[in-house]
Amino acid sequence: MTLSKHEAPEHEAPDDAVRHRFRDAIAPRTLLLGVGVLLLQFGFILSYLGAFHSPSPHQIPVIVVAPDQLAGSVVDHLNAIPGQPLKASASDDVRVALAALRSGETSGIYVVSAADSHDFAVVASGGGKALAMAVSDLFNEAAEKYNRTVSVNDAVPLDDGDERGMSGFYLVLGWAVGGLLFAAAVRRGVWGLGAAVLYALASGLGGAVIAGPVLGAVDGPFWSVAGIGALVTLSVATVTIALQTLFGVIGIGLAMVIVVILGNPSAGGAYQAPMLPTFWRAISGYLPNSAGTDAIRRIVYFESHGLTHPIVVLAAWIVGGVALTLVASAITKRARQ
Repeated sequence: MTLSKHEAPEHEAPDDAVRHRFRDAIAPRTLLLGVGVLLLQFGFILSYLGAFHSPSPHQIPVIVVAPDQLAGSVVDHLNAIPGQPLKASASDDVRVALAALRSGETSGIYVVSAADSHDFAVVASGGGKALAMAVSDLFNEAAEKYNRTVSVNDAVPLDDGDERGMSGFYLVLGWAVGGLLFAAAVRRGVWGLGAAVLYALASGLGGAVIAGPVLGAVDGPFWSVAGIGALVTLSVATVTIALQTLFGVIGIGLAMVIVVILGNPSAGGAYQAPMLPTFWRAISGYLPNSAGTDAIRRIVYFESHGLTHPIVVLAAWIVGGVALTLVASAITKRARQ
């Protein structure tokens, strides 16, 4: 009769079998694994609650268009709001200001009327719904303080399939999680990198098909969206492979810290970078999640203006992951010889 490893021999007393299983449950490896998972859980709670429990605007760039005698004072007033929620600058040309808004260089425009007390303002929901709402509220508060009124218009509205402005974020989240899971499942080292390239291409194409033609949630140039998807997936996959090559299974946990615990809250999904607390605002824009989310928004809503930074960030993660994997593989190979 063959016994499974969990089955006690016939001659073993029930109490001995219980003690045997208890020792397995509290073995050092099991305890360490449990502590590691607990720390990841606490990190997840801390990061998400820390980022989202009390969002508030901080130095959101806006442009003031006003007569010369008023421009300076309006800019000074907006910049002096407690907490510095706005970072205002002046322009004497509405068309220049609108061009900056439509290219994603600024988040709002306030135009002071010289004829009466009714002003108008322009925001861009495509750059983030929470950000546009915050700018609109601050403009209304500023106008009310000086007994003026303001009409707020949206120059870059959200698409019908992206009502909350979150489609790009969820698309990037899918790419990032896919890259992490794939890297955790494949062979470490150079062969894993080769497989990751093929997977990233399939991931980018598949995600773009689902988000665009199938669901109509992301209305941007197909190949541009697919290209960003491939870069996001590959950046996460290469870094995960590198960390696994260096640290084994612990590397997967470290990759989760980068991608899930730190990357998602700072990616600019529900709340964009200027709405986040200091730490998450500082790392936003430099992790694969935030770079991918920013790139998709710029492709869909801002005619691909400002794509250089997110693409450079994604490329840097890929190059870093590949280089680290090659170095770690070479060291491991020498150690075995």
